[in-house]
Amino acid sequence: QVQLQESGGGLVQPGGSLRLSCAASGRARSMYTMGWFRQAPGKEREFIAAIIWSSLNVRYADSVKGRFTISRDNAKNTVYLQMNSLKPEDTAVYYCAADGGNRLEIIPTRYDYWGQGTQVTVSS
Repeated sequence: QVQLQESGGGLVQPGGSLRLSCAASGRARSMYTMGWFRQAPGKEREFIAAIIWSSLNVRYADSVKGRFTISRDNAKNTVYLQMNSLKPEDTAVYYCAADGGNRLEIIPTRYDYWGQGTQVTVSS
């Protein structure tokens, strides 16, 4: 089993920044790919970014490219999502996910483990 715990969400004004963290525990070393997704009320879960633990390979959704950055700290088993230039449409619950495969998956059902999510609200 792998446990994922997100943190760092909150209320921020448009144009502001937040950094989300996802701490992995349990059999975390068996997970090769980590992803971030978000889900706004009434909408489907949306891919944001993914990273492979063992490499610097990353992938982003077009909607966040150039504004968000995914990174990882192997020693801490933690993945980060730095979010800059936030917009009201970025408001959602953000989820961290882990996958035992070695591909930058964008489909939620390809991920095996999920955190409980952290709320991000962008509003003035």
